[in-house]
Amino acid sequence: MNHITEVLEYNRQFVENKEYEEYRTSKFPEKRIVVITCMDTRLTELLPKAMNFKNGDVKLIKNAGAIISQPFGSVMRSVLVAIYELKADEVFVVGHLDCGMASLNSDHMIGLIKERGVSDVVLSTLENSGIKLSKWLRGFENETEGVIHTVGIINNHPLLPPNIPVHGMIIDPDNGALELIVDGYSRTK
Repeated sequence: MNHITEVLEYNRQFVENKEYEEYRTSKFPEKRIVVITCMDTRLTELLPKAMNFKNGDVKLIKNAGAIISQPFGSVMRSVLVAIYELKADEVFVVGHLDCGMASLNSDHMIGLIKERGVSDVVLSTLENSGIKLSKWLRGFENETEGVIHTVGIINNHPLLPPNIPVHGMIIDPDNGALELIVDGYSRTK
């Protein structure tokens, strides 16, 4: 059985058995928090449990490294939508120890892209169009730097209301322990 068939079969049973009922909530985050975190599989269930969040409590945005690299990209747009449209009034940036984006090697990644069949012509066309893959595919030196960078992009965004605290944390993916890196309340005092 392939993955899509497996997922659809499970979903059919899930709906028939009304297992969705325990997850019903509104689109507005109960705790009025938006969380930006990494897509690392170790955090899927661990992060909400370690932070005492249940379904419906927060708006959760996941990407590689919990990074906002573009102040006017889709991640920052999602943060602003959560604040203005969905009534979030705090932002948590949660990086994690042992993150794959720490010291991501863009040359290695470009090699993997080529191995999977993307041609040099395509890569060259992107470079000639102004997309610097070696910069775009770069991570950060360490997890703390990544969190501080993303908190800074959010705090310096011209559309962020001045009273929104933006916190930065690191979670240990082995045990869920949190370390506060940036206390956002100090910005709003």
